[in-house]
Amino acid sequence: MTMPRPRQRVRLEDGLKLDLNRLIRQNLVRPGATWSGTIRWSYRYSGEEISSGSIKAEMTYERRGWLQINIGGSVQMIDLVSAPRHFGGRQWYFICPCTNRRASTLWRPPGSSIFASRQTWGRQVAYRSQFETDYDRALSAAHDIRFALGGMDHVAIIDGFPPPKPKGMHWRTFEEKINRCEAYEAVCNQRLMQFLERLNR
Repeated sequence: MTMPRPRQRVRLEDGLKLDLNRLIRQNLVRPGATWSGTIRWSYRYSGEEISSGSIKAEMTYERRGWLQINIGGSVQMIDLVSAPRHFGGRQWYFICPCTNRRASTLWRPPGSSIFASRQTWGRQVAYRSQFETDYDRALSAAHDIRFALGGMDHVAIIDGFPPPKPKGMHWRTFEEKINRCEAYEAVCNQRLMQFLERLNR
């Protein structure tokens, strides 16, 4: 695997992510069955495709299985293992190919050729929030809430109006999300006013 030189940290979110629980929810893998399909990664807001590949998983056995992912002819096999849940059923995990530990999520950062757990990459990588200022983090959080509630049409903070309540969402849940969004936007507005004040001095 090829990674940047020391002190040149890359953002994990700029690479590819495998979330096993999400793969199960999206029906790309099926506990109790052998399953295959196509996997795609895209930018959250624009929907523009970043990468794609084929995926196949063998999960017919109760305790162990495997997942194969093929991206542009680069094939990686990843072991799977399950553990019993406290209230019944079983929870599936990846076995990180580098640390040999269980993980629900594996990452393939820019410049690397394999998926592995966050711990594998150490200080070569960082999450997006670690590169951001307070203003950036607040703006990103507000955008995420607006996108989750109303889609792309409501991401931009222009007129200050909140997105409409999604069908089926409880009013209390909606109001909590709007309150959080407004709190993040208040931070953005405060930082913007401070910036403008410095410019006018």
